[in-house]
Amino acid sequence: MDLTLTLFAVATVAGLVDAIAGGGGLITVPALLWAGLDPLAALATNKAQGVFGSGAATLHFARLGALDLVRAWPAVVCTFLGASAGTLTVRYLGGESLGRLIPLLLIAFALYFLVSPRVSDLDSHRRMSDLAFALLIGTGVGFYDGFFGPGTGTFFAMGYVALLGYNLRRATAHTKLLNFASNLAALLFFLSGGHVAWALALPMAAGQFIGAWLGAHLVLRHGTWLIRPVLVLAAVAVSVKLLVGH
Repeated sequence: MDLTLTLFAVATVAGLVDAIAGGGGLITVPALLWAGLDPLAALATNKAQGVFGSGAATLHFARLGALDLVRAWPAVVCTFLGASAGTLTVRYLGGESLGRLIPLLLIAFALYFLVSPRVSDLDSHRRMSDLAFALLIGTGVGFYDGFFGPGTGTFFAMGYVALLGYNLRRATAHTKLLNFASNLAALLFFLSGGHVAWALALPMAAGQFIGAWLGAHLVLRHGTWLIRPVLVLAAVAVSVKLLVGH
């Protein structure tokens, strides 16, 4: 099969999975490395095509009224700034220590989503203000996404459920908004270095757009019944991938 068509199909599947539970980068980054890109170009190209997936999902959620943009804007700004700082930092520091810690955190989060009664289609009690959430989760997870990446969507979703009391559908919708902000920030810095392979990024972006639109539609239609198992599987998959890699 033609390389472009293969990457388009890979990105479509990744966009679908990412819109539901995150973890799409586990599919697209290895595919880009397989296509012959060096690691830096693979990461940059992944951010370029990922912007379209997270953007499509965000747009769909917004059009259907699943996003509260007035309350979400501080988290969007903090996520953008955090991701920018993370992307700059990764140029100077390695990610080995984070690579060892993240699998353990993701496994813990997977267990939380699997057994916690708080994870449902009903909103629950919030534990912090929107501004505190923006500063803690937006900046922190945004930095992590710019610096390292795998499992970002899981961290955002877990934060929305556990700290702001969002139901799982609402958490997933707002997670894609923050994913879009962090992807865009990282992409802008990668663009300045000319690292994006646009010949591959553009067909993958088309696949991401289609897959993300389908995934966002499924989230709003099926809620917790669909999101919970996919989120748990995505968290475990990221953990296994990172543990095996180390």
